[in-house]
Amino acid sequence: MSSLLLQNLSYQYDGQSVIKALNLAVEQNEIVCLLGASGCGKTTTLKAIAGLIQPQHGSVVINGQCMSDERHFVAPQHRNIGMMFQDYALFPHLTVAQNIAFGLNKLDKPERLKRVDEMLELVHLNNFKSRYPHELSGGQQQRVAIARALAYRPNLLLLDEPFSNIDAQVRYQLINDIRAIIKDQQVSAIFVSHSKDEAFAFSDKLAIMHEGQIAQLGCAKTLFQQPSNKVVAEFLGQGIYLKATRYNGAGVSTDFGDVSSMVPLLQSQQQGQIYVRPQHLELVNDPNGQVRVEQQRFVGTEYVYRVRFEQQQLEVPAPTDKTINTDLPVSFKIKAHAVNFFSEQELN
Repeated sequence: MSSLLLQNLSYQYDGQSVIKALNLAVEQNEIVCLLGASGCGKTTTLKAIAGLIQPQHGSVVINGQCMSDERHFVAPQHRNIGMMFQDYALFPHLTVAQNIAFGLNKLDKPERLKRVDEMLELVHLNNFKSRYPHELSGGQQQRVAIARALAYRPNLLLLDEPFSNIDAQVRYQLINDIRAIIKDQQVSAIFVSHSKDEAFAFSDKLAIMHEGQIAQLGCAKTLFQQPSNKVVAEFLGQGIYLKATRYNGAGVSTDFGDVSSMVPLLQSQQQGQIYVRPQHLELVNDPNGQVRVEQQRFVGTEYVYRVRFEQQQLEVPAPTDKTINTDLPVSFKIKAHAVNFFSEQELN
């Protein structure tokens, strides 16, 4: 049984479709990230799961129980879900222990105190139980928020941009810690983010959202190496399109030479384009080169070249021992990689 099942979910606001016939299944003890640009519908989907809005069509099923469909609607407080917000939403007038205990009113006092102590131990804040939120760092407030969300043993945990307010220097350590805590508690989670780096580090699977629908669902490696469409490919990293012809199941021919693919090319069409990211390109001086270098800058460990090919721009890194003469014509050398090949039909 899935922890969460969304079937044909649709929601309109002011006559505009925000989510459209969306389907998603989240398995037990799985962390799935709704990832996409602003306005793609990811936060609206989270609100529909939480019961903060009621979709016009489709159903929300949590742990086998229908929470929302065309016939009935279960209020948020009766869905047994935990929520963690971007601003943590801690009560400033309550101590750490009181914040964690806030949702445990159904337990008697000894059980409530025991559960609070268990959560303080889990998030390594045993010595902070009497402090107030303003006396904590951002990372510590984050730990209190996750402890409160997990304290009453929810069936599902919802996290809305939870790491955006954390300093970059400690963000990924905190991501690893929070992920370990969720896995320790064996709770499924839906995580909303616009950052692919956070999503890669935190999630088991990514659901790339675009215009209210899931463009592709899968693990980070699969989506990065084998995007099902150009929307997914472009969202997961900057790149450049080059005309290409498939010459076997694992290679393409381009104007810059043949390229071997490290994953099978699933498309049947022979003609198309490949989407190449900067790390798979090498710049070389070539008398017949068609690539123009517009800018060169030194960033400490390497050079970064802003180049233009036809109407496309891209920044390509190069090691310091491979300096390019920008006064001479330049071309691409394409390294072997997991080639992203799209037919002309898929690109239109």
